[in-house]
Amino acid sequence: MAIFSPMFRCLLTACAMAGATAVPAQAPSLAMLDRLEKGSWQLRERGQQNAVLQTFCLGDARRLIQIQHPRSNCSRYVIEDKPDSVTVHYTCPGAGHGRTTIRSETNRLTQIDTQGIADGRPFSMAIEARRTGGC
Repeated sequence: MAIFSPMFRCLLTACAMAGATAVPAQAPSLAMLDRLEKGSWQLRERGQQNAVLQTFCLGDARRLIQIQHPRSNCSRYVIEDKPDSVTVHYTCPGAGHGRTTIRSETNRLTQIDTQGIADGRPFSMAIEARRTGGC
């Protein structure tokens, strides 16, 4: 049996108590996405005239994270969660992965930069997403 000095025992006790009272880390909220208005949104590739990629009814703005993997069951890792932007890396088993940054200009206009691999092919897109009305 090892004999520890009183000071070392005190340090061990303090460390054990600190670990016992530690609060688990909270998951990022991605609150910026919650502030985007629900409704009909149009995605356009920046720099392309009349290049509407898609129009859809947006309920949950987290859908904008996985534009190239819309139906995949993906895991997400939040890299950055700021009041006006979010960056998320996601992995979709068997379908690919991506990294998306969404920057909010207003609650009706965002800029999306996304890149990754979808169906074995690389993609990189700069997209403007704009609310166009109700659904």
